[in-house]
Amino acid sequence: MELLSAACATSSRSTSSRRLAAVAAAVCLLVVASCCFVPTCEANPRAFFVFGDSLVDSGNNNYLVTTARADSPPYGLDYPTRRATGRFSNGLNVPDIISEHLGAEPVLPYLSPHLDGHKLFVGANFASAGVGILNDTGIQFANIIRIQKQLRYFEQYQSRVRRLVGEETTRRLVRSALVLITLGGNDFVNNYYLVPFSVRSREMALPDYVRYLVSEYAKILRQLHGLGARRVLVTGSGPLGCAPAELALRGSRAGECDPELQRAAALYNPQLVDMIRGLNAELGADVFVAVNTHRMHMDFISDPTAYGFVTSKVACCGQGPYNGVGLCTAASSVCPDRSLYAFWDNFHPTERANRIIVSQFMDGNAEYMHPLNLSTILAVDARAASASASATTFN
Repeated sequence: MELLSAACATSSRSTSSRRLAAVAAAVCLLVVASCCFVPTCEANPRAFFVFGDSLVDSGNNNYLVTTARADSPPYGLDYPTRRATGRFSNGLNVPDIISEHLGAEPVLPYLSPHLDGHKLFVGANFASAGVGILNDTGIQFANIIRIQKQLRYFEQYQSRVRRLVGEETTRRLVRSALVLITLGGNDFVNNYYLVPFSVRSREMALPDYVRYLVSEYAKILRQLHGLGARRVLVTGSGPLGCAPAELALRGSRAGECDPELQRAAALYNPQLVDMIRGLNAELGADVFVAVNTHRMHMDFISDPTAYGFVTSKVACCGQGPYNGVGLCTAASSVCPDRSLYAFWDNFHPTERANRIIVSQFMDGNAEYMHPLNLSTILAVDARAASASASATTFN
């Protein structure tokens, strides 16, 4: 850019022809404007795409007729605007905090009318509260963006960008992007265990159901790869039986986690990791990264005081036992200091807990992030991009 600016200045100072200088200046301005608009400038952070459920939804459900929404107070109590945004949090969620580490603004929900122009190059959040791996998960929420529709929106997104900058630039933007996908929890709590003798639980024993989920998830990840994704963070299931909602629903007496839901997570997570390893071996590259969110959550659930929390059992906002009955509403009791609570509402962490989780994304060892943590990914990819740019320049 400095060389370009110098060239522009030199052209502008040329006395051979005022007309030529004017034309040169105009061309330079157009090139500079294009570099700021097209996502090929070094100054632009890599794009970021998010898929999944309420743990990563940044407001898509605001634009849907559904009960799975977080667009009214006290949600957003500690968000910079102090307004509910559709995030199931008192403040920032995991994608927001990852964006901070990327040096980028938070990606907008895909359904947001503000996702246009240069904001398209930041990326997009396709996540929708209530969805799962399976199409029948979350049917009680009616109108949500199921994962196959999220993938169709991703195709639509690429078409929109392609119209602005062309095929090759769009391909580079997507292939160099970071992707986060969070699915699976709802397939247990809002499907298999939603009601006693649910359709899925009568259809399959838990081990069979877990194998089915993992096989269906593999299809989704292959589709993501087919759509151009080359760096995908795949989160496992958290400790499902330890959420305040489950403590309340299942009548926990002393805050002990529900053993059946914990068993489900214990079956699911190792098989998910094995599936990811198999996909990477098949593709011959570390495209997919297994994120051990179960371990990340259990660290502060098992020993909340070590992380500065007063409790990991009672939600900050809610009602009933453990504040775990229903979502956070204007009628809920709200703790005065959200930083002291691991859970914001009946299922979702506080911003502070999310920051602890993302710190493990960034720097966690192989027990948390396999095969690479996010800091290593960013460093490796930056070196590869630099080497590619140098080779292109030399050639």
